[in-house]
Amino acid sequence: MTGIQDRYPTRIVAETRPEPIERTEPAVWPGTAQGPATPEELRAHEENGFHITRGLLSDEEVRSFREELTALTRDAGVRADERTVVEKESEEVRSVFEAHKISERVEKLVRDPKVLDHARQILGSDVYVHQSRINYMPGFRGKGFYWHSDFETWHAEDGMPGMRCVSLSVALTENLPYNGGLMLMPGAHRTFVPCLGGTPEDNYKSSLKEQRIGVPAEDDIALLAERHGIEQFTGPAGSALWFDCNSMHGSGSNITPFPRSNVFIVFNSVENTLAEPFAAERRRPGFVASRDFTPAHY
Repeated sequence: MTGIQDRYPTRIVAETRPEPIERTEPAVWPGTAQGPATPEELRAHEENGFHITRGLLSDEEVRSFREELTALTRDAGVRADERTVVEKESEEVRSVFEAHKISERVEKLVRDPKVLDHARQILGSDVYVHQSRINYMPGFRGKGFYWHSDFETWHAEDGMPGMRCVSLSVALTENLPYNGGLMLMPGAHRTFVPCLGGTPEDNYKSSLKEQRIGVPAEDDIALLAERHGIEQFTGPAGSALWFDCNSMHGSGSNITPFPRSNVFIVFNSVENTLAEPFAAERRRPGFVASRDFTPAHY
């Protein structure tokens, strides 16, 4: 266990549901005023916990990413790598982790000033890559993710002390209202929802396919939805969604013929580096939660 004070206790073994905890940290931190994010985007991020940047990638860049990602899914070595997660039933590729170390294009995207400086503006400091992955949701068989806050897992299982972390999801296919697009609750990032149940050993091996531990109770989800409503990230390929680490989000399964894929990069502040897990016996592997805190640079 870490020696740092646990401000967000979770994975509680009890019969009664723990009370939600109101967040004290901002979603947009002071310290880095200049960058590509507009004042309107930053205000939306502080208020809602997310904002959208249209046209982050050009059509040509999207095509290049798709070609590379298609090649990765067909590469036997990549499929056999422990960093690759396959669908529970269909065995189709679901995610490839450490994408910025496997793909040159993703690595360049991490270092692109329009991305890196955007993350620095939100977090008010230098940043490093906590996690990166390529996500695939195939047509007909793509499974969704249940409602959750990423911070709950990163805090419990990785030792992330506070909410000074932001995720970037870049759409490589069109996000339609009916092909499993990400749903978010605007404003719910201000509330941390503790979860019941201890963390099983090597929980990441199953949770990356289907998360069962670290998900809120249905009553908590219902209360947040009634209070904040639900919005969905839709838009053409090349669009980008920036969302706070404590955003309550999830996605439905994709039973349409239209696949959905995205590049997912998590930037953490160098002032919020990982300690020991707050609610797990041991650390998750580095490809899921990096402990290389070297600041990203151009």
